[in-house]
Amino acid sequence: MQLLLNSIIYLISLLPFRLLYILSDLVNFILFDMFRYRRDIIKGNLERSFPEKSSSEIAQIQKKFHRYFCDLTFETFKTLTISEAQVKKRVQYTCSKLFSHYAEKGQSVIIVMGHYGNWELAGASFAVEGIHKLIVIYHPLKNKRSNALVVKMRTRLGNELYAKKEVLRGMLKDRGRLTATAFIADQTPPPEGAYWTQFLNQDTPVFSGIAKLARKFDYPVIYVRVVNEKRGYYTLEAELLCEKPSVLSEAELSELHTRILEADIRKKPEYWLWSHRRWKHRRNEK
Repeated sequence: MQLLLNSIIYLISLLPFRLLYILSDLVNFILFDMFRYRRDIIKGNLERSFPEKSSSEIAQIQKKFHRYFCDLTFETFKTLTISEAQVKKRVQYTCSKLFSHYAEKGQSVIIVMGHYGNWELAGASFAVEGIHKLIVIYHPLKNKRSNALVVKMRTRLGNELYAKKEVLRGMLKDRGRLTATAFIADQTPPPEGAYWTQFLNQDTPVFSGIAKLARKFDYPVIYVRVVNEKRGYYTLEAELLCEKPSVLSEAELSELHTRILEADIRKKPEYWLWSHRRWKHRRNEK
């Protein structure tokens, strides 16, 4: 069954973008209007995050998110076959100056991002630019065929991966290389050992490992945002958060990337991943 599903995904990835978005609109109707996929979760997340917004405003954001979510899914499938020329056409890369500054000094960096915009096309864009070797942190899937598909999507243009449990070992091994280690910073960690803060008006656990590794290696920490310009077209922007993480505490570093992502979400909330259970844990939960 998984082999068949992978084959279908591959065939979908061969479609031109115009047909891809027609299919995305159809799936949007089926998934969210007919089957009402996670609609209560999405609505609840939005209402708690934006208590100042009216019901109609929340409904408008949710409607826009549904379309974005389906587009994101099919654009991710497209990374299986997308060409370098298509990546450059679809993603405007404005980060060269900042990353080249550190590359010229032989300095590796740490990237923090959120589930915002299209992070998969962002990774493809980094591979095409080729300034640092981008290494993405990922969670290996139990199903071998599914895992192989995800690995292919993320590495076929030249990026590399660290399995989630092998990050420290991998970064130590690659100390002599020019790397940009990319963390998706808004995933949900186990409550014990997490850094807790207020994020979108809610008590929220944040992975402390990003700050620990940044301090250990003392690599500059760069925040990358993916701006959705129009359907299927993005701009990558980079902003230096901290050049010497060792001079800051883990809490200060965690606050830096949490606050900047929160500000981006508030500007255009429809482009964040509201369907995931970001707030399933509570402080002091065991």
